[in-house]
Amino acid sequence: MKALLFATLLALFSFIALSQAYTPTDKGSKVRFVIKNFGINTGGTFEGLKGTIIFDPGNLSTASFDVNVDTKTVDTDIEARDKQLRKSEYFDAEKYPILNFKSTKITKTNKPEYLYVFGNLTIKGVTREIKFPFSFTLKDDGYLFDGEFKINRRDFGVGGNSFSLSDELAVELSVFAKKGLPQ
Repeated sequence: MKALLFATLLALFSFIALSQAYTPTDKGSKVRFVIKNFGINTGGTFEGLKGTIIFDPGNLSTASFDVNVDTKTVDTDIEARDKQLRKSEYFDAEKYPILNFKSTKITKTNKPEYLYVFGNLTIKGVTREIKFPFSFTLKDDGYLFDGEFKINRRDFGVGGNSFSLSDELAVELSVFAKKGLPQ
């Protein structure tokens, strides 16, 4: 009898977890960064979104984000710059092929259309805690998550001691996640 009860509960919890699991996709998403170089805003994007998002706006205690982008996909629309950014002084794409964000907590804000996410961002093997507000919108049997945060590139060992490159950069996220776990 206990085994049957355990199996039933396990099946129920698995169904609930799967019904709230989402997979981020490149299609419909954008991961963009903007930084000043010689005082002029410049930027680029990343692709290769992978990971798992567990999200139910009615139960934030179970919500989590574990999302990666591929550093080799950095795209600034200038191939020579892209090659430079893949080198060890910047993203060191050969040694550190992914940038990762893993949430630790998601909370409500004083604006009903926004939530606040706390988590760890890892770039070049360096992990720092970040936090930022984000919105979520139901879209095509999934969710679109939009948010923005700023980091200091030097905290992650990106860009060395460049005198022309600003230390602060902004990351803009628009992540579409489809229902279901990654295949």
